Amino acid sequence: MMARLFLLLLCLAGLGTAQAQVRAFDDIVASGVLKVAVYEDFPPYSFRADGQARGVDVELAQKLADSQGLALELLWVAPGEKLEDDLRNFVWKGHYLRPDVLADVMLRVPYDREFSYKRNELGELVNELVVMFGPYQRERWQVAHDTRRLAEVPSVAVFGYHPIGVELESVPSFYMSSVFGGRMSRNTRHFASPPLAFAAMREGQVDAVMAMRGEIDWLLHEAGDPQLKAADNAYPEMGRQQWDIGMAVHESNRQLAYALEGGLVELIGSGELAKIYARYGLRYEVPELYEGEVQAQTRGD
Repeated sequence: MMARLFLLLLCLAGLGTAQAQVRAFDDIVASGVLKVAVYEDFPPYSFRADGQARGVDVELAQKLADSQGLALELLWVAPGEKLEDDLRNFVWKGHYLRPDVLADVMLRVPYDREFSYKRNELGELVNELVVMFGPYQRERWQVAHDTRRLAEVPSVAVFGYHPIGVELESVPSFYMSSVFGGRMSRNTRHFASPPLAFAAMREGQVDAVMAMRGEIDWLLHEAGDPQLKAADNAYPEMGRQQWDIGMAVHESNRQLAYALEGGLVELIGSGELAKIYARYGLRYEVPELYEGEVQAQTRGD
């Protein structure tokens, strides 16, 4: 009994001492493999279908690995409570359940100066050990509606009279519950995910859904129902309505960031990234950082 207890304590102690190692660029090249972290079960960005990895981020990860002459190894990760938790767990320190596993690069990270330089209550930089770079997608909020019950959405004020589905504890949830003095809160229905809200719209439980544009485009594409449409309207009093999504590496691995950004610029300029998005029914909008380069390539400069 005592021997088994000793072995258990020894194993637990070992869990605490395992240390994730950030791979230098030369070591990554020598290994022949690029390790890329993507979120699990997050269509249309990264998910599995019939046992195969699919999604915009999965295909982008493969193209980035190809640009460096490397094989791709996907690290499927679950989101934490906050993005800085994910960066700590999968980019610079390691998760306590997977302490020896780190990605070389993580996708779907906001490219945002304010977030990059965020400080904690002690005034310390929260993301000091992370470099965020390479914005590859511009994201927005989007409403989809069933034209059989809601012909158009000239303003979000229509949801004072029509029920709308949103993801629980999301920006659309907070927005629809509070904007215009909360007049739309009684018609705001909450669901565990955008796909469940969308399914509820198809079943007639709600007349519209609000989520990220990429998710809405994908759900409309998969539904293939011409009566379901994306609305074209703004969101008064919301604040930021669009943002760029990029990548993150450990701050010691800027050489990898430069190399991957070179591959990304080529994908954007050639139109290949837009084709990847189109395969999933998504509209592609070039992030502001690369608009000038794309225009130059279009002119043949």
